[in-house]
Amino acid sequence: MDWSDFGYTLFMSVYTFLLVVVSIYGLHRYGLVFLYYLHRRKTPRPAGHFTELPRVTVQLPMFNEPLVAERIIRRTCRLDWPREKLQIQVLDDSTDHTPPIARKAVEDARARGFDITYIHREDRTGYKAGALANGLKTATGEFVTVFDADFVPEPDFLKKSIDYFTDPKVAVVQTRWEHINRDDSMLTRAQAIFLDGHFAIEHMARNRSNRFMNFNGTAGTWRRSAIADAGGWHHDTLTEDLDLSYRAQLKGWKFIFLPDLCAPAELPPEMSAFKAQQFRWTKGGAQTSLKLIPKLLLSKMPWKVKLEGFFHLTCYTMHIYMFFLVMLLYPAIVLRSQPGMEASVWRNLFDMSVFTLATLSASVFYVASQVELTGDWRTGVKYLPLMMAVGIGLCISNTKAVLEALFGRKSEFVRTPKYAGQAIDGKGDRKKRKRHWLPYVEFAAGLYMSFCAVVSLGLGYSPMTAPFLIMFAFGFYYVSVLSFIADRRTARSRAAVPATAAEKA
Repeated sequence: MDWSDFGYTLFMSVYTFLLVVVSIYGLHRYGLVFLYYLHRRKTPRPAGHFTELPRVTVQLPMFNEPLVAERIIRRTCRLDWPREKLQIQVLDDSTDHTPPIARKAVEDARARGFDITYIHREDRTGYKAGALANGLKTATGEFVTVFDADFVPEPDFLKKSIDYFTDPKVAVVQTRWEHINRDDSMLTRAQAIFLDGHFAIEHMARNRSNRFMNFNGTAGTWRRSAIADAGGWHHDTLTEDLDLSYRAQLKGWKFIFLPDLCAPAELPPEMSAFKAQQFRWTKGGAQTSLKLIPKLLLSKMPWKVKLEGFFHLTCYTMHIYMFFLVMLLYPAIVLRSQPGMEASVWRNLFDMSVFTLATLSASVFYVASQVELTGDWRTGVKYLPLMMAVGIGLCISNTKAVLEALFGRKSEFVRTPKYAGQAIDGKGDRKKRKRHWLPYVEFAAGLYMSFCAVVSLGLGYSPMTAPFLIMFAFGFYYVSVLSFIADRRTARSRAAVPATAAEKA
């Protein structure tokens, strides 16, 4: 046996497998765009109207949110809803100086006649899911609305969404997120377009084609009986919202998505916060996938629901495939340039197909979302290189998240810091953190991509390859450098602010 031929065959088999998997997920993204255009005119309508408005409990889960705690409490009190039919629960697990701020806001609201309670837990058992479940013990509403601390709901939020519950099969009404700091930086602009794609295309395609969608953890309302019927809030994953969503829909409950009803919120303005958020969503999504895919596939749901649910729940594994593809690029370039191993016409055709399915699918997906929301396709095109670069730059951190889920490693629910438009100072949470090593790995990956780009140009591997390698290198540099800056800023801020006696203890 010629071991060189065997090694080449084995390597190219693995490399081709990864390309095929990435292509399949790219094809799925085209499928979502197709479903969106096919069903976008199926606007949901309420089955009727409540002759007497129902009682609603609004839950405000928070953890160490001193800059936004008072604002969300005040904004919730502005909801256009009869006070005798509105209960507000402030579910505060904070360990910093948020409690006195939240307590004072609650006392002020209570003095103005609101039915509002402040619930503070001494531990974070179950994290957000635990706080929500604990609040349900004393909730009096037939329906439960959830707002994270950084949201700024409009007064008509409930009035515009509650009538959809006149259909007794509806479990959730989810609204679209808007972003109060969308235009603050390239990072927030990229995040906004990422989320626009999720809400404008994914949610619309899934919901209006009668496939499963997910509650996004906030800016939505649950029928309380549906939560109980689905088994309540679980905290064995980091995405309790995705978990409960699938369990409820497997029970036959319906979801409604309202793209025209927006709830403004804050995007993470710094890279470390954005990475922490993405890590939690990725790991939690992978955990939920392991937990629920067998139940989904063995259920009596239609095949279209099972197929879309499979892709939805496993989409987070794309980070692993992309990570290994990135790592294998250099040997692929070198091997393909060796005498006698040049790519055939069929291989070049295959590579072009992969490029079309994987790369252009993202372009079509995000441009379509901008056209849907703003009528402006130019914005999507303009920011596509940055979004692709950031997506690649995050693949190391998110691969770590998926692997931790696959190997059952437990981790803390790390909340996304909120800044309320104020300067980023890192004072909200003085908890000691380990030194972050991922930015160093990401920067090294940037160097590796730069080297691959140089080699590709030198060997004449492909005229289309080098620009993408350069973009990938930029993505790793961008993510790592912004992470270094954020960590440095946080360390300086903590050193400059003396710890309180409670924090020292």
